[in-house]
Amino acid sequence: MVVVDQDKLARMQQNVRIGGKGTARRKKKIIHKTAGTDDKKLQTILKKLQCNNIPGIEEVNIIKDDSTVIHFTNPKVQATVHANTFAISGNAEHKSITDLFPGILNQLVGMSSSLPKSKAAPISEEDEVPALVEDFDEASKTEAV
Repeated sequence: MVVVDQDKLARMQQNVRIGGKGTARRKKKIIHKTAGTDDKKLQTILKKLQCNNIPGIEEVNIIKDDSTVIHFTNPKVQATVHANTFAISGNAEHKSITDLFPGILNQLVGMSSSLPKSKAAPISEEDEVPALVEDFDEASKTEAV
């Protein structure tokens, strides 16, 4: 004969109910996924895109419009050129641009060289606009006739 502890059985039944007394038991226990499974899925997608590891990168700074920086120290960087895809993984820190300013200065200078430059020379006060020699309105009236 099997002896069952009724108190223990009642506690176990209470743990599997969705709501209060009189509701149905849940069909199966929901197991939450860990971050490791998401990382494995990401790695398989990156393999399909033929991403290659880029070694030797010490830090990555992503500068946002509101002058905050997402800073990665010793990240794992993977890239594929034909898909124009870069994957950066590691511990990210959100910082203000002023916190990183002395070390980030050479990166900001590098960004300014990649910006399109204006082809027009800057106008100074010494430059003068030449005066009109002819009346172009008169010339256009005579051509129309």
